[in-house]
Amino acid sequence: MDVLTHITFRPASAGDFEYCKRLYFEGMHSIIDELKLDRVAQAASFEQQWQQAQVRILLKEGQDVGWMQSFVREDGLFLAQLFVDGAFQGRGIGTHAMHHLIAEAAAAGLAVCLDVVKINRALRLYERMGFRIMGEEPRKFYMRREPD
Repeated sequence: MDVLTHITFRPASAGDFEYCKRLYFEGMHSIIDELKLDRVAQAASFEQQWQQAQVRILLKEGQDVGWMQSFVREDGLFLAQLFVDGAFQGRGIGTHAMHHLIAEAAAAGLAVCLDVVKINRALRLYERMGFRIMGEEPRKFYMRREPD
């Protein structure tokens, strides 16, 4: 049976903060190291940016397998974060979450926007899904996918 038939979403609760923080730092560990970023500053930034109302937990057969944070802003639906637990990576869960978000945005007539660190391997996924680079900074790209 297709793994994607078992992916569902639920709203985050306050109790999900530590889970999301753990996945964030596990997923960003090598990027933080390679870019020589300040871990204390990263932790403070995470705490400031994580907004429970914007977060959905990804579930596979009722088990938490990741999370994403998104919200509508002036230029479209913005994907702030998407993390899949390492034990569940490579199974299409992130791709499924992206398809879900793209469909949600398209139903509202919105583009999907995101920022991605240039050395993040998720960049390839976003390009395959039709995102285009709209701008950049030294460390990251600003990407956008228009609604279908």
